Amino acid sequence: MLVVVISDIHDNLTNLRQCLDWCNRQAIQTMICCGDLTNDDTLDYLVKNFKGDIHLLKGNADSFDERKIVEYKNIKYYSRAGGKLEINGKKIGFCHEPFYIKKLIEKEKFDIIFYGHTHKPWESKEKGARLINPGTLSGMFLKSTFAVWNSQTGEISLKILEEM
Repeated sequence: MLVVVISDIHDNLTNLRQCLDWCNRQAIQTMICCGDLTNDDTLDYLVKNFKGDIHLLKGNADSFDERKIVEYKNIKYYSRAGGKLEINGKKIGFCHEPFYIKKLIEKEKFDIIFYGHTHKPWESKEKGARLINPGTLSGMFLKSTFAVWNSQTGEISLKILEEM
C-alpha cells in the first residue's frame, strides 16, 4: 500500500491540487498530513479532492476551524504533539515540530516517524526509527515536495512537484 505524506501546505492550492491529482491517479488511499495546512478553504479542498483516509495533524500556523473536522468522515485529527497508527505491521508516528519526536520515542518504539515544520526534506535515524520530513508542499523557502511510503517494501521516495 502506498501512503502519501505531506506537510506545510500554507494554503498553496495550486501545489495541493497537483499533488492530489497525482495521488488520485496512483489510487493512493491513505494520507498523513504533518500540519500547516492552514485555512478552512484549504481544508475543504483537501477533503473534497482526496479520495482516501486523511490523518491530519494540527500545525503551528493552522487557522482552520477545528470544529469543522467532525463534518468530514475521512479525517482523523491529531494535536501538534502527534499521533500514531499501524500499517502492515509497522508502527508509524507523526508530529508537526521536530521537538515532539523525542517525546514520541520516549513513549514507545516506532518504525517510522514523519514530521514537518522545517520545510526541509530530511531523513535520519534515532533509536531505531526512521525520521522522515517530506519537506514543504507550499514551496515556501525550498522546492515543493512530498513523500510516498510503500508500506510493503519500506521504500520512501521524495516527489519534487516541478519534476512531475
